[in-house]
Parts: sequence; C-alpha cells; structure tokens
Amino acid sequence: MTKAGLIRLALIAVLLGALEVLVRIGRIDALTMQAPHKMLLDLYAMLASGKLNKAIAKTMGNAGFAFVIAVSLGVISGLMIHRMRRVRETLDPLFATYYAIPVFAFYPLLILLLGLGDAPQIFIGVMLGFVAVVVNTLNGLDRVPRVLLKTARVNGMNGLETALKITLPSAAPYILTGAKFAVAYSLIGVIGAEFIMSTGGMGYEISFAYNNFDNATMYPLIIMILVASISINMVISRWEKSLLKRRGLQ
Repeated sequence: MTKAGLIRLALIAVLLGALEVLVRIGRIDALTMQAPHKMLLDLYAMLASGKLNKAIAKTMGNAGFAFVIAVSLGVISGLMIHRMRRVRETLDPLFATYYAIPVFAFYPLLILLLGLGDAPQIFIGVMLGFVAVVVNTLNGLDRVPRVLLKTARVNGMNGLETALKITLPSAAPYILTGAKFAVAYSLIGVIGAEFIMSTGGMGYEISFAYNNFDNATMYPLIIMILVASISINMVISRWEKSLLKRRGLQ
C-alpha cells in the first residue's frame, strides 16, 4: 500500500475512533447516531436478513444504468463538441455553471413525461453524470499530441478510426476521471430522486428510516452507498494510474 493510502486509512481510523468515543461518553446521543461498531453490526444483520435486498438491487441497478448512459453519451458528445469550435465556445459557460442548476426541481416534470417508474430517477442520474464526463473528455481531447493527429491524417484515417485508435486512447485517463465523477453523480441522482418521491429503493428506505428515527436502517444503508461508491472509484483509479504509468506520466 502506498504512503497516501496509509495516511487515508489512518485518518479514517482516527475519525471513526473519535466518533465511537463521543457516542460512548454520551456527547452524541444514541438516538441521533449509534456508535460505528453498532452501524457495522446493523449492516451485517440487514444484509443477512435480506429484507432490503430488493431495494438495494433496484437502486444499484438504476444507478449502474444511469452511469453507463452518462459515460457513453458523455464521451460521444465530447468527441462531437470538440470538433465544432463555435458549439464548444457556446456551451463552455453552460458547462461551468451546470451544477448550480437544481436538477431535482425537474423531477415532477420528468414524472409527467416519463411516468412513475424508474425512468425519471435514471434520467436525473444521467443528467448529473453526463456533464462531468463531457468536460473531462474535452480536457483529454485538448491534450492529445498534435503529432498523433498528423500521423492519423498521413495514414488516411477517417474520423471514426482516428477517434477509436488515436484520440480516445490518448484521452482515456481524463475520460476515466470523468467516469469517477459519474459514479458519484449517478448514485446521488438516483438516490436523491428516490428520497424525494418514490415507493422503493435505498433512497426511499433512508427517507423512511429518517422520518421514523430508525438509525439501525438509515446509517447501514448510508455506509453501503459509501462503500460501493469508494470501491468502484478505487477500481477506476487503479485503471487510470495503470494507463498513466504505461505512458511514463507517473
């Protein structure tokens, strides 16, 4: 493990230890938050009972679907926008301020357009993750060495061949950075939508537990979301570092 990884683990251990102590001495009321070790025990009991497996599968499935769509559309859109200078100049200010838009305010409209199923939740997840992928794809494409583009032209490669064999592989580390953001944003979008107006999923269960002071359900679900997000991001980060190392950039 790297030095940075050890420091992160040490910091997490210190924070969890401090939280454990504060709960045990009564500084934090048990009604507000249980001790970290109790959260883990509750998480194990919840998973062992299987009572929320359907809700977990629903949320993770929708978030995964939103992530795939956001990354796919984001990369394709980034490629198209990069080739159209005026379009990019027009959209750059929008990209810079996009996350100031209260996306969840459109949820009632999306329900009206897409129905009461999972589609509105997935759409919000896509809306949040899409722009992060586009922006990072554009950053990566801006950094493709010109000599590679000249080589593609000399060899008579068309636009699709150049994208698949030259520009996308060269921009891959930046695209993976966008994918890491898309993981978090897709989860936030889907869970937030479930929290606001849904009859199922982890967001709904967290909201229901919150309103009923059911810490034994709420905190374990939050921990599960954190673990899932961190684990996926670690896999993508390892892939990203591998690409950078092969290119001598790390």
